[in-house]
Amino acid sequence: MLAERRHQLILRALRSGGPAAVTDLSEELGVSPATIRRDLVKLEEDGLLTRVHGGAVADEGDQPFAEVAEVRVPEKDAIAAHAAAMVEDGQSVLLDIGTTAFRLARQLHGRRLTVITSNLVVYEELADDDGIELVLLGGMVRREYRSLVGFLTEDNLRQLHADWVFLGTSGVRPGGQVMDTTVVEVPVKRAMIKAGAKVVLLADATKFPGQGMAKVCGPEDLDVVVTNAPVDTATRTSFEEAGVEVVVAGKVQT
Repeated sequence: MLAERRHQLILRALRSGGPAAVTDLSEELGVSPATIRRDLVKLEEDGLLTRVHGGAVADEGDQPFAEVAEVRVPEKDAIAAHAAAMVEDGQSVLLDIGTTAFRLARQLHGRRLTVITSNLVVYEELADDDGIELVLLGGMVRREYRSLVGFLTEDNLRQLHADWVFLGTSGVRPGGQVMDTTVVEVPVKRAMIKAGAKVVLLADATKFPGQGMAKVCGPEDLDVVVTNAPVDTATRTSFEEAGVEVVVAGKVQT
């Protein structure tokens, strides 16, 4: 196996499963522990992980879309199916960046809707669907994460209104604060919230508490949270106090 491919697999394992031991990575990739140790040294030098005793942990930060898209697909599809069922034909939908929004876009085929997005993968998914009026926001291209950002994106959003906004997140704090790992995406997400009549957060179980240093919004800015597992008590209480509906696996939790 080429070193570049090993590095991709190591990072994917750390980001999806948390800290990992050298021995576990060695068995999973079918190479010697010495090879894994050299790989970890190189990845640490590149700023992609931190070595700890006996293994490594991935550093927080933005992950390439192609890597994230392959993680927790069944969970994301379950969330997407619930979200799609909330939308009625003839309505307008604003889709955020991220892989869960992409899975939601796949659920919208054949519907009569207007879809607005800064997510290039969503655009590519729906571009040939004649039943969908598709609006692609302008802006600077973030190639690794397949999104559009910047003042052009924000200006576009100030001129638009959507019945539904579906947001992604890097993490949700116990107080209900929605976080993101990338500061440049935060103004776009905030502009999306202002452009929507109803704001829905799409967050799988790993997003509680997840990651993120930049606050996007508080629970008072949300109407619904769709997830795939029960939310921890502190976060659920914060949502309840803000009047946020939490939908879990087909049932309403609050």
